[in-house]
Amino acid sequence: MFTGSGSSCEPWREQIEEAIAARRNAMSIWQQLVDQHGYSGSYQSVRRFVRQLTGETAAEACAVIETAPGEEAQVDYGTGPMVLDPQSGKYRRTRLFVMTLGFSRKCVRLLSFHSGARIWCELHEQAFRRLGGLTKVLILDNLGEGVLKPDIWDPSINPLYRDMLAHYGAVAMPCRVGDPDRKGKVESGVGHAKKTPLKGQRFESLEAAQAYLDQWEQRWADTRIHGTTKRQVAAMYAEEKPALQPLPVEPFRYYQYGERTVHLDGCVEVEAAYYSAPPGWVGRKVNVQFDGRHVRLLNPKTGQLLREHLRQERGRHRIQPEDKPKHAAPGTTYLLARANKAGPNTGKLCAILHERDGQVALRRIQGILAMTRRYGPARVDLACTMAIEMGVCEYRFVRRYLERHAEPPVGLKQVGSMIRQLTLYRDLIEERTRTQS
Repeated sequence: MFTGSGSSCEPWREQIEEAIAARRNAMSIWQQLVDQHGYSGSYQSVRRFVRQLTGETAAEACAVIETAPGEEAQVDYGTGPMVLDPQSGKYRRTRLFVMTLGFSRKCVRLLSFHSGARIWCELHEQAFRRLGGLTKVLILDNLGEGVLKPDIWDPSINPLYRDMLAHYGAVAMPCRVGDPDRKGKVESGVGHAKKTPLKGQRFESLEAAQAYLDQWEQRWADTRIHGTTKRQVAAMYAEEKPALQPLPVEPFRYYQYGERTVHLDGCVEVEAAYYSAPPGWVGRKVNVQFDGRHVRLLNPKTGQLLREHLRQERGRHRIQPEDKPKHAAPGTTYLLARANKAGPNTGKLCAILHERDGQVALRRIQGILAMTRRYGPARVDLACTMAIEMGVCEYRFVRRYLERHAEPPVGLKQVGSMIRQLTLYRDLIEERTRTQS
């Protein structure tokens, strides 16, 4: 049985055995001995000591992919440490994002509680800023945040991820399905962090975990001599950094995206507001991109921009002049004629609605005409006059004005000379009753 005699690690046998029980690797054990116990021996001594205690065998060699400075970076997710979630008050497993430069092996490691397409993109941006630039190509596997549909020859990149990279002047290159070795450098970076600084660790906040990881990155990861290149990572990064592409002046503006069908009125609905598509797209699907300021309609096959609109409030329409019908349909002409007959300002308001909103306004015009039967043409024309004078040319204004200023319902009235007073019928019935008795 191995006794460890003659090894410089023997005085710390107990600490090393506890670390092995916590499933920490030889590198993390060596770093902990140096930082916390002033150990002056080499990493190889600790590695031999750990191997003799565990019976570990050497790993098999793998192929090396060489890239030029600034040419390629690899990105991936891994599992991070347990961190206290301030919202739930419980410890949660975090996600570890890693970006590794292909030439220098310089890594940026970031922790997050959540994942998703936007978070994936934002983590890229944070890594770009930390590196002071970015590479031309990003290698990734086929996770959903980056790839919508894996394909050997033509994978579908997540639109938000694709546009974010295009803003920074880079492209995504997913690995072939089942071929993770293509991004072995970042796989190694993920495994290194999981096994070395983060193994068995718990943190009270995400900020504390990230600070610990950053300190380890600077103290150990950047100063190590890489096993393949036989050079210090920091020195190689200093050589690669001038070859990185510069960051743009403005950050990427994030948007939401989806697919919509063009309705019969020529518009698509985005968050309860309506935006016109070009003529000829009724019944067809378009891709939409929208943020707090704009809504963009795109050709789903070519990605060509069809229309760009300013965001509208819920229930409002945004119709460009060229998307309005060139000629009014017979039904439209008939409705506008009825509105003019109902009252001058009723006709004027309906004409304004049709000119502004096109076919969408037809149902509103019908609603105004329906109110003439309930409230009378004069009162509706007065409400339309108020709407025009106040600059609120909306069907809802007319309806609410009439609801608030309507007269009480009119009771039954005697109309015509043939209808007698009810008292006469009463007196006649009483007289006939007395005569018969």
